[in-house]
Amino acid sequence: MGQYQPAQLKRYNPEAIARHYRYRPWLAWGRLLRIIWSFAGFILSLKWDEWQNQVEQNRGKRATQLRQLLTRLGPTFIKVGQALSTRPDLIRKDFLEELVKLQDQLPPFDNAIAYALIEKELGCAVTDAYSELSPNPVAAASLGQVYRGRLLSGEEVAVKVQRPNLRPTLSLDLYLMRWAAGWLAPWLPLNLGHDLTLIVDEFGTKLFEEIDYINEGRNAEKFATNFRNDPQVKVPAIYWRYTNTRVLTLEWINGFKLTDTKNIRAAGLDPEAVIQIGVTSGLQQLLEHGFFHADPHPGNLFAMPDGRMAYIDFGMMDQLEETTKETLVDALVHLVNKDYLDLATDFVNLGFLTPDTNICPIVPALEAVLGNAIGKNVGDFNFKTITDEFSELMYEYPFRVPAKFALIIRSLVTQEGIALTLNPDFKIVEVGYPYIARRLLTGESPPLRRRLLNVLFKDGKFQWQRLENLIAIARTDGNFDVLPTAQMGLQFLLSEEGKFLRRQLVLALTEDDRLHTEEVQRLWDLVKDDIKPNRLLDVAIGFLAELSREGVAAILPKATAFVNLGNPTSGVMR
Repeated sequence: MGQYQPAQLKRYNPEAIARHYRYRPWLAWGRLLRIIWSFAGFILSLKWDEWQNQVEQNRGKRATQLRQLLTRLGPTFIKVGQALSTRPDLIRKDFLEELVKLQDQLPPFDNAIAYALIEKELGCAVTDAYSELSPNPVAAASLGQVYRGRLLSGEEVAVKVQRPNLRPTLSLDLYLMRWAAGWLAPWLPLNLGHDLTLIVDEFGTKLFEEIDYINEGRNAEKFATNFRNDPQVKVPAIYWRYTNTRVLTLEWINGFKLTDTKNIRAAGLDPEAVIQIGVTSGLQQLLEHGFFHADPHPGNLFAMPDGRMAYIDFGMMDQLEETTKETLVDALVHLVNKDYLDLATDFVNLGFLTPDTNICPIVPALEAVLGNAIGKNVGDFNFKTITDEFSELMYEYPFRVPAKFALIIRSLVTQEGIALTLNPDFKIVEVGYPYIARRLLTGESPPLRRRLLNVLFKDGKFQWQRLENLIAIARTDGNFDVLPTAQMGLQFLLSEEGKFLRRQLVLALTEDDRLHTEEVQRLWDLVKDDIKPNRLLDVAIGFLAELSREGVAAILPKATAFVNLGNPTSGVMR
């Protein structure tokens, strides 16, 4: 039995954990009864307040009671409280203010134990590693606590020390959660998948990765490499000489938690700009790098005095496959463009629907539910609205949540929750969709160029309105420049890869009677401030030269109107 001791497990192994507790049922039942008793007492307190008409009088008291309950139950339940603390739209304000304290204001464990663990893990005395180390932790979180120190070489550092007896505690809670998932799944109204235990296993895998500080250090360096060219994102350096499985030494970050709006404004920073950095970097993680921070609560994100946003705590990360990233881009574009048939296909490709699912009856349901969620304007969209509305579909149709997407949803909901804390009127599309539009228009990779074609063509017809919308939305992003995008577009058109698009544009120009000079003028109005006349003329001439001869004659009147846009004497460019 020794090899199955939870304290010795390096990776999450549900079978090994189950074998261990199967022969120790008193441990499992004792923990389960404690959990049930704790929540039963809390719920009874809330009901008692209602019966005695003391709800308002005891609000603060009950919020403190909930925080203390989660703290007593340990790291697994603290993680749940941390997730709830980022949702001002789900949790009432008094509970929210208490749950926020779970991010880095938890009771610390004994300093003597922490110092002894540092010496054991590093194999040397504390004074041989650090010239300074705070006598008490500066922050205590669910899985460890942090000391502020300085290396003998002078660098200011944060020293993260893991809580004792962590693996057995997490193992027992995960065992109970997995057992409960197996029993409760058939009774739940939502179809979360064929096996709800897969979501518990995904969570357990990430928790065990999070308590391996060597793994966290590697994640931090990979994350830093992905953002090495982004001047707005800061990742602390790892000092490997003073790092081991349960002790992590990293660069000290000076900054403010993202929810600390008072100090953020006092430092001369704009909370809206901080929101934009956070949302854009979050989308980059999901849609570009595929390597994303799965636990972005306010205790792990800091606004720095120089305007940068710093990420810390890289224990809970995940990697997306290339095809998943590309399909996510498709789904977002189809959602905003209200292409519900294509969106249903995206759900199949992402694993939310099985390949044998008949999507025909699902399409009108998607339109009815998600159409209301998005509203008439893309600015009305937010992730919380979509998840709320989408949950209605899961009662009636065979949707499921793939295990990997549980972390993605958690990450997105948490990030949006932080943004809502800074700005109650925050709409994620106002920041996110310009980024997606810019990526599609720049088309820096063949998959993205293929996706741009999917956006611009529907049923063999070129969708000029969509191109207009993409350009207009992308230009709301201050980092977007139309001229380089136009140059890249011309290069693509003239390349072998662009042969299909050239053919489709010829067909669009010859067959689409709606495309008259006023349509060309409308497109010109979008870009005229960014493209010089002589450059536009070069683009037009180069494009016309490349078109097939049989198409030139048919499109000559419209092409002439396009070329005249670059002619100062035509009257178009006054």
